[in-house]
Amino acid sequence: MTKFSLVLIAILASIAVTAQDITGQWNSVLKVQGTQFRLVFNVSKTDDGYSATMDSPDQNAKGIPVTKTTFENSKIKFDIANAGIEYNGELKDDEIVGIFKQNGRGFPMNLSRKVIEKQILKRPQEPQKPYPYYSEEVTFQNNAAHINLAGTLTLPKKSGTFPAVILISGSGPQNRNEELLGHKPFLVIADYLTKNGIAVLRCDDRGVGQSKGNFKTATSADFATDVESAVAYLKTRKEINKIGLIGHSEGGLIAPMVANKSTDVAFIVLLAAPGIQGDQILLLQQKLIGKASGISENDLQKNELISRKTYAIVNKSNSLEQLNTDLSNYLKTVLKDNPKNEKPTAMSDDEFVKLQVSQIATPWMHYFITYNPAPALEKIKCPVLALNGEKDLQVPANENIEAIKKALAKAGNTNVTTKIFPNLNHLFQESKTGVPTEYATIEQTFSPLVLDEITKWINTQVK
Repeated sequence: MTKFSLVLIAILASIAVTAQDITGQWNSVLKVQGTQFRLVFNVSKTDDGYSATMDSPDQNAKGIPVTKTTFENSKIKFDIANAGIEYNGELKDDEIVGIFKQNGRGFPMNLSRKVIEKQILKRPQEPQKPYPYYSEEVTFQNNAAHINLAGTLTLPKKSGTFPAVILISGSGPQNRNEELLGHKPFLVIADYLTKNGIAVLRCDDRGVGQSKGNFKTATSADFATDVESAVAYLKTRKEINKIGLIGHSEGGLIAPMVANKSTDVAFIVLLAAPGIQGDQILLLQQKLIGKASGISENDLQKNELISRKTYAIVNKSNSLEQLNTDLSNYLKTVLKDNPKNEKPTAMSDDEFVKLQVSQIATPWMHYFITYNPAPALEKIKCPVLALNGEKDLQVPANENIEAIKKALAKAGNTNVTTKIFPNLNHLFQESKTGVPTEYATIEQTFSPLVLDEITKWINTQVK
């Protein structure tokens, strides 16, 4: 081959690279701990290079500005600084192969010109309509908060009188089915109980679904008033003769609050409920999940030290404004002392610290970290069933069940049943490791053994 032909080939190759067109729509499905999010990047050509926006259809977000878009030698990069997001990929034919990162955590994600559908997950326990019982969409008012709440009331039959339970969801904005990671545990629980003679009211959290109000500014104490309103509503229904509460995770923290304020609560069921203060739960959670995820002992100890100091600042704070300042100062020092801390390259130190602080200095997180459930439990006189999974890494079974038993004993409550189920995780699924990344990969939504335990116990109380 002549020197001239080699040069020609090089020129043609160069033209082919520069002719690559990345403008237009790029689609993907981001998979994070089993949750699937559709993402769309819209790329345009500008005089200076490229610009882009990002859409997240599953979060109803559209036109999110991409801070910086670069494309060179088949390599493409998107930076969204204020969200701590960066995407690095390489164009290969009609696909971009790359890694999506947020706040330093990376996930494989490829982009395609074609629309990508989310994977359909198998959930064999999820009931299908028509249901063999009466189901009614209901609304009621929380007079204290001046908001309307919406939910579903299921009755074994349209007429008759039945015991009822109110389902109280865990942390984060939840709909009436407590839907997460492709599972609908409250739908499964409601279906099972209603088929076994127990009415169930399950509601959208305030600010979620059909319920009004502001979720972001609310604390567990605010959610407790929502449950109190649900109790008041059930009292107006002629079909209901006794009312109990079933709280999962944070819901198990809320249930005792409500039971102490209302003599109409006949019993409570605590599912993976906190028995110790929030900061202690978070420390245990961080350690157990980190260890199960393969984080080194040295890194676990460093993380625990930072977390302990962070929670100490939260516990001393009397206002969110001061907490914001104190946490910012502390985390700037942490970042300075740990320069290898993973931080998005397009994000400044100040932006990174601000993002971390925004996740802690919130009304809900401040309340949870500083709240000790023991005093509320020490006043509970009604029957209590407290259940946990042995492999629960979020609300560890032994520490929390023992604290609950101790507090209820102090209350002089003798009608208490506790049980730890082997191999069950925080969602009461049969699991191998208990880590949250496993939740979505498990087909089972809620252990049949636990459903049976809850049903038998409730029927014993109401008889």
